[in-house]
Amino acid sequence: MAIHTEPGSPGPFTGKKINGWLALSPLLVFMAVYVAGSILAGDFYKVPVAAAFIIATAYAMLITRGVNKTDEKIAIFSSGAGNRNVLLMIWIFVLAGAFASTAKDIGAIDATVNATLSILPGNLLYAGLFLAACFVSMAVGTSVGTIVALVPIASGIAAGIGSSVPLITGIIVGGAFFGDNLSFISDTTVAATKTQGCSMQDKFKVNLWIAAPAAIIVAILYVFLGRGITASPEVLGADWYLMLPYLLVIVLAILGVNVVTVLAIGIGVNGIIGWITGAYNFVGWLTAIGSGIGGMGELIIVSLLAGGMLEIIRYNGGLEFIIGKLTRRIRGPRGASASIAALVSLVNICTANNTIAIITVGPLAKDISARFGLDPRKTASILDTFSCLVQGILPYGAQMLMASGLAGVSALSIIGNLYYPFALGIMACLSILFRFPRLKS
Repeated sequence: MAIHTEPGSPGPFTGKKINGWLALSPLLVFMAVYVAGSILAGDFYKVPVAAAFIIATAYAMLITRGVNKTDEKIAIFSSGAGNRNVLLMIWIFVLAGAFASTAKDIGAIDATVNATLSILPGNLLYAGLFLAACFVSMAVGTSVGTIVALVPIASGIAAGIGSSVPLITGIIVGGAFFGDNLSFISDTTVAATKTQGCSMQDKFKVNLWIAAPAAIIVAILYVFLGRGITASPEVLGADWYLMLPYLLVIVLAILGVNVVTVLAIGIGVNGIIGWITGAYNFVGWLTAIGSGIGGMGELIIVSLLAGGMLEIIRYNGGLEFIIGKLTRRIRGPRGASASIAALVSLVNICTANNTIAIITVGPLAKDISARFGLDPRKTASILDTFSCLVQGILPYGAQMLMASGLAGVSALSIIGNLYYPFALGIMACLSILFRFPRLKS
């Protein structure tokens, strides 16, 4: 998020360097405030991330040397918050929120769920539920939304056929992270690509080499596990035309159309379908747009605060220091890739939020990539994949808490049935070790 004219180059402000650990300490203060507050509250989602960033930013300004006036320190902060990549990322967050809300209000999520479940034969129930979760999450761009839509249905199916509720819940959670990792409108995809300066379709192509084999292996496993099931789920009729906005967004994004244009078209199509079906009128469409944008409010604020705070850390020499520490014993691209994976995983464990982890680590990853000649597409894929992996298995993560609450089972019982996240982690580690896919510029 730090402002750079070229990878690894200094930003517009060059500060008086201070002790490396002191320069980096605002990031440590942020993690300490967030984690300590969450432990005291007994809930990682009672402490606003933005509040932790505010405290850490105030501390960062306090320790900054070479600048005496407060307005000059604010100018440094603002240069990071106003970075073009940060602002473009916020534009995409705004449009993605509006698209998701307008699609939900016309019934697109329910239609997609019913359509995918209606074609499942009994012996392919487990595999079908997994593929349904993969498709729904790919379409809606959110693991939480997929879990909310599918876990209640899956729990009912489990009760009806006498299957394991933790197993079926784990199937849905695993599929939900497939789309969270790959979707063009997922906030993790937006954050990973914009911090690394690569296109979404290029990151998608790289990421697919890692995620697709894991998904195929797990789907085959579910076919084997479900071979004795004969009952099929009962679902309502599916209005297939309501899936058009999701399919349109996926196809246009894969074809390389600018994501802002894609989302704008999707919002317009949602409005037309809503008007034709009577789901809402013009005012209702505007209300849905406003509701979706409002839902992105905290993420937008956090993006601005993170960008500004990290620019202050860069100004004080903190980014240069931590990159030097991380890369001191690294001799090649494998070690550099592994250090990025470890860093985003650690921050994700501390924050329990994969998007915030990517936004926080993104600038460091970009500078490490530039130093060791890593492809930005691969770095974006590593950031997104490892953050989704960690988020998917955190018992105190939003997804796991939501899934366990809806299914009425413990988070730990679900974790034991999360085959896809663990398969994804294995494939991601292998991709670093054997350096695949091989990329051409």
